[in-house]
Amino acid sequence: MRRTALITGGAGFIGSHLADELLEHGYRVRVLDSLTPQVHGSGKQPPDYLNPEVELQVGDVRDPEAVRRALKGADVVVHLAAAVGVGQSMYEIVRYTEVNNVGAAVLLEALGKHPVERLVVASSMSIYGEGLYRTADGRPATAADRPLEQLKRGDWEVYDEAGRRLTPAPTPESKPPSLASVYALSKFDQERMCLLVGRALGLPTVALRFFNVYGPRQALSNPYTGVLAIFAARLLNNNPPLIFEDGLQQRDFVSVHDIARACRLALESDAAAGQALNVGSGRAYTVLEIAERVAGVLGKEHVEPEVTGKYRVGDIRHCFADTSRARAVLGYEPRVGLEDGLAELAEWLEGQVALDRAVQARNELAARGLVV
Repeated sequence: MRRTALITGGAGFIGSHLADELLEHGYRVRVLDSLTPQVHGSGKQPPDYLNPEVELQVGDVRDPEAVRRALKGADVVVHLAAAVGVGQSMYEIVRYTEVNNVGAAVLLEALGKHPVERLVVASSMSIYGEGLYRTADGRPATAADRPLEQLKRGDWEVYDEAGRRLTPAPTPESKPPSLASVYALSKFDQERMCLLVGRALGLPTVALRFFNVYGPRQALSNPYTGVLAIFAARLLNNNPPLIFEDGLQQRDFVSVHDIARACRLALESDAAAGQALNVGSGRAYTVLEIAERVAGVLGKEHVEPEVTGKYRVGDIRHCFADTSRARAVLGYEPRVGLEDGLAELAEWLEGQVALDRAVQARNELAARGLVV
């Protein structure tokens, strides 16, 4: 018997790929999505890329009636609906809190009345703040927030209390959260709320902490989306990618195809219930290297990145995934290497139109004192 999966936020970048993955593996798929203009443009039209086999219900996850309708007949739920963006969350505080925190609460109340077999919630690597570090002799170290005075000097790295520079290391799930933005706070709230209410309801729940997701269908005209899409939008308009700090901050970039597969595995793995799991590539790249690679696959090598030497409030220095728990629990293995993933992205970008709003977004942050 085919199971019906409800994906909240399922008309978006990650959700649409997950819909394809689940349909391919025999699920029926229903999507609840508000078709927010920042992602989908004005007009609330479903995106062309959404699989025609998907049952789309247009509605807001904060609306109890819309959620109740969407849950009718659903066997499993993947909760992706969220407002996304570290910088924007620092001044659109009410919207981020309503969509992310209240939206999760509305869904959980509805699940109390309409139980399902499994809930998977999208968490984020942003909850870690700084990733794990090690001292010179190899001991694990938790980094403190970088002082503003240090950042104003253009000294971007992380030091211990004695002033010795720390070395970034893969970040495991055991690393304590350190919430550096309203977005991170809201994702932590989503994760913990879903896990604790799921436990109370006897609803097997899994939280997946996504690292930096990239791939086709990412909203190119949304200046608060993933950094790869923002760089692509700049380059398609022959503008240099804008890079904060010195560009040597390290991140983990994971293909949306790997993310979609991890979500399906989380729906199907009994061992995953009650856990929070990292989903990344397990590899670290500097943001500057990523900008140069995106320029390369787009044939825009002549457009050199602009390293601003500025700090954006809420940003951290280094964070990349230790994926060993997801490998052990889910059987998850990242399959799409960065080179192949960027080649696929470049193919999709051919013919795409991107409104470059990166400078506008930077100016909005600067006007609020959020860039120093």
